Amino acid sequence: MPITSQTFVRSTALLLLVGLLALLGIVGTNVWLVERSQTYFDEVIEARRAHRAATNLRSLLQDLETSQRGYVITEDESYLEPYNLALPQVDEQAETLREILAPFPAAKEPLDQLQADIDFKLNEMAITVDMVRAGRAEDAVNRIKTDVGKQAMDGIRTFITQLLEAIDVILVDGVGNQRNTINILRWVSIIGGIVILTVVGGAIWAVLNYTRELAQARRAVEEANSGLEERVRERTADLGKANEEIQRFAYIVTHDLRAPLVNIMGFTAELETGVDQVKTYMQAQPDTDADPMAREARLAATEDLPEAVTFIRAATRKMDGLINAILKISREGRRQLKPETVDLAELAEASAAAVHHQVSERGGEVVTDIRVGKLITDKLSLEQILGNMLDNAVKYQDPDRPLRVQIRARHTPGNRVFIEVEDNGRGIADTDHERVFELFRRSGSQTSPGEGIGLAHVRTMVRSLGGDVTLTSKLGHGTTFIINLPRDSRSYLGSMAA
Repeated sequence: MPITSQTFVRSTALLLLVGLLALLGIVGTNVWLVERSQTYFDEVIEARRAHRAATNLRSLLQDLETSQRGYVITEDESYLEPYNLALPQVDEQAETLREILAPFPAAKEPLDQLQADIDFKLNEMAITVDMVRAGRAEDAVNRIKTDVGKQAMDGIRTFITQLLEAIDVILVDGVGNQRNTINILRWVSIIGGIVILTVVGGAIWAVLNYTRELAQARRAVEEANSGLEERVRERTADLGKANEEIQRFAYIVTHDLRAPLVNIMGFTAELETGVDQVKTYMQAQPDTDADPMAREARLAATEDLPEAVTFIRAATRKMDGLINAILKISREGRRQLKPETVDLAELAEASAAAVHHQVSERGGEVVTDIRVGKLITDKLSLEQILGNMLDNAVKYQDPDRPLRVQIRARHTPGNRVFIEVEDNGRGIADTDHERVFELFRRSGSQTSPGEGIGLAHVRTMVRSLGGDVTLTSKLGHGTTFIINLPRDSRSYLGSMAA
């Protein structure tokens, strides 16, 4: 099934979301496992410190006891050297052990008992040493034999032994927990890596598949375009031929219509001369009411016939104007359009100057705002287009206010140009916005002469340049004509010529 753009976006977003969740899960789990591993590591470190402190404390007390007993037996001061070295370190190791076990409230009472046993043992050893130094070695031996010091030492050994066993359990559990944490971390990394690789693989597959389909669609479009361009050329050629036939037909028809119209106009002139003679004759005859036929003949010669000739003359004059308008459009359609470089700003200024006198004599003005450089188009057609637009603005200006016309031009996407001709004239009713571009159609009350071909001619010329013309208008406020032209009409004019 082909992947649509919407499906591709959704699948890619879903894969990215899964990958993001997997990454967040891996990062979060890793952080939690690292913190957990750090906790176990800290526990192991503290346990090892406690183990070391307990072992050192037991070793120091054993050295003290051995040195004390050797001195009591031999009374040799050299045996007291280990005693003198170990004695200051006992309190230090005991304090270290207390600091390590301080976080555990259950250890407070045993620690107090340990400290009491240590103090008692140290005091007992100090007394026996002093006795020997005082020459009372036998009393020292007898004190030792009471086993009170041995009981304190046994209590110390028991506490340290139990503490070391508990520490060993903690060390074993800590190492096991660290190993489990490392295993969990390994599996999380493996599973997360698999998920991320799956997401990346799915994304790559989606991108490749979508890219392949885009390439296929592009090739299909290119093939369609190549065929379309050929069909467009064929249709354009057919339209050109049909347009030529229509223009030729219009020319022939108007030319053939003009011949009998000239005859009618000539005979109308002769008829008018004859009617004038009859009218003169009848007015010269005496006016008698006795003969009804003579009265009717006088009325026909002096009133009816001259009025009929006037109507015929007006009708033939109007028809002559319409035929001339059709001939003008036909001749314009047969003219070969010539693309050339046109400075739109200069052309707009020249068109404005052509109507300057008509506009300024009533206090009006024509303003240009051209933000476009040069165009490549048919200069004569563009001159006629702007000229018709300005003539139209002058013809249909509002008599209650000075005429103001603005000619603006700007670039638009697609390498095209918008030319706007805005006036503050009478405006066009909404129902006539499209009708005014039809041949022989005029909008509103007519106070100026015309056949209604100006805007139709403008639309024909604009479309012959590859563009179009529309308008926006509000009755009583003015009209804006919008001309949309290609910036370079060579390709279009070339296809029309072909």
